[in-house]
Amino acid sequence: MKRLLFITLIILPFFVQAQDLSQHYKIYDVKKQKAISLDDIITDMANIDVLFFGEEHNDSVGHYLEVNLFKKLAIAYGNKVGLTLEMFHTDVQPVINEYLTGIITEKNFIKEGRAWNNYKDYRPMVEFAKSEGIKVIGGNAAARYSNAVTKNSLEILTKLPTNSQQFLPPNAIDTLTGRYYDKFMALLGGHGMGAMKVYQTQNFWDATMAWSIAKFAKENKGKKIFQVNGRFHSDEKLGTYAQLKKYAPKLKALNISAFSSEDFANPNWEKHRDLGDYIILTDPKVKKSF
Repeated sequence: MKRLLFITLIILPFFVQAQDLSQHYKIYDVKKQKAISLDDIITDMANIDVLFFGEEHNDSVGHYLEVNLFKKLAIAYGNKVGLTLEMFHTDVQPVINEYLTGIITEKNFIKEGRAWNNYKDYRPMVEFAKSEGIKVIGGNAAARYSNAVTKNSLEILTKLPTNSQQFLPPNAIDTLTGRYYDKFMALLGGHGMGAMKVYQTQNFWDATMAWSIAKFAKENKGKKIFQVNGRFHSDEKLGTYAQLKKYAPKLKALNISAFSSEDFANPNWEKHRDLGDYIILTDPKVKKSF
């Protein structure tokens, strides 16, 4: 009874918000070619291991949807879920664990866990996980390692001390050219000097997040994993999504591409269909979180 009351209390505020935001997002199922609800995604997760939520980091509606999806997953699957985040690094996992178990203060957690400047946008998910005893995994590579790759290329990682290697993916990182390379170079603005090293850094981020997901899945059999990252990392099932297939080919995954779009009023779903299993368009008129 106590747990039921708790669930009711956490859902009620979000039900009110859902009423307010119901006109500010639209979800499209690419396979079924129709508009769907958040609950439909939860139902589809019955035989799926990992759900990628590819976000725009300043999208207020996207952040609202993330926490709702995460809570719905936890309720639907009896808290047999885990949360993996681009927004925290692998080397601060002890700090995350200390906070989740209530040993350290939130102030220390934010400072020593090197939380992003917009941590307020992800805080509701972390706090829900804390209250429900759900594990949160810092999935990304620390900036010091990324900077080293950008400066020296991937080979520099092999020179790190043994104690540092525990925070990094153990296998070679594929940086072959292809669709992902072309997309990244277009984003970068060209193939200038040093571009390949920057691309290697991108692949390094992807591989680290994929390895973090795979490792969690191996250690927590049967749990659903909710992975939140910038959408470039998982759009078109490239980047982190593709790297995950190398680390854990048996894991089944679905991906969401969520973003503010000027065609929100009259969506051109065909234009967006290659981005993911689900496309979520959010209202560009809603104020951004930063």
